[in-house]
Amino acid sequence: MLLLLFGFPALLLFFVFLYKFLTSDGDFTLISKKHVRREEIEDKVVWITGASRGIGEILAKQLASLGAKLILSSRNEAELERVKNQLKGKHAPDEVKILPLDLASGEDSLKEAVEKAESFFSGAGIDYMIHNAAYERPKSTALDTTEESLKATFNINVLGTLSLTRLLAPFMLKRGRGHFVVMSSAAGKVPAPGQAVYSASKFALNGYFQSLRSELYQKGIRVTIVCPGPVDTSNGYGVATSERKSSEKRVSSERCAELTIIAATHGLKEAWISYQPVLAVMYLVQYMPSIGYWLMDKIGGKRVEVAEKKGDTYSWNLLFGKKKAT
Repeated sequence: MLLLLFGFPALLLFFVFLYKFLTSDGDFTLISKKHVRREEIEDKVVWITGASRGIGEILAKQLASLGAKLILSSRNEAELERVKNQLKGKHAPDEVKILPLDLASGEDSLKEAVEKAESFFSGAGIDYMIHNAAYERPKSTALDTTEESLKATFNINVLGTLSLTRLLAPFMLKRGRGHFVVMSSAAGKVPAPGQAVYSASKFALNGYFQSLRSELYQKGIRVTIVCPGPVDTSNGYGVATSERKSSEKRVSSERCAELTIIAATHGLKEAWISYQPVLAVMYLVQYMPSIGYWLMDKIGGKRVEVAEKKGDTYSWNLLFGKKKAT
């Protein structure tokens, strides 16, 4: 029937599109960009929070290879020194600065950090601020989250990040340029049963930075919000995929970092990074919200149960697996 209605070329195009959608590790706009624009990074000053491990560390290594001047921040100064030492082969030592920082330390401390960061590299100022630091607790139901966990999540993921932005933005505005790259999450775009507070913190980031960009875009300030789904952090950090007994297909940390830099250097406003089925759910919630939310309601309880057993919380089995008897 499709062949009769549209002809062979249209049918072939449809199947090519379907194949790319099913095998993609990012949204179509992001994947279409293909390569990093090195000229947008070389000799630029990039400040990365959460740079002592995981995606932050890999971002530092990839940006160093592109010729960026780096400021690395996290709470763990020893780990920052380790990362800096690993960059020696890729970068001149004087082009990597260490700036220990606790996002929950309060405005006075954050203000001091911003002023110090701005003074590095002969006062060149910050070109890119990559907000990568985040706090995430093990999965639990929305009603089981403690007040301590709630405050810790929002203090780092939201309040600290927003305060740092508010203190840094005036310097960027004075220069008439600056770019905030925000490591959000797929959980900031779609419901995340078992991660309600973490999801809420990422939704808050998305709302703030989308609004900030609209307010300051005409003044030279750019914002790129990156929303990764499940990422494989088995490169020495987090729980190795092999230890999870996982059938989930996760984007590698290296690929996630690469796509983040691609998104930033092409000036994308938002980028999604994930394999299926998370990517499909993001499209559904974005463009057909009634269907998307119905689907999440259908699997929400099952996802919490699977999370409690440390099972696959991003797999197709949540959609098509056998329903257990109650």
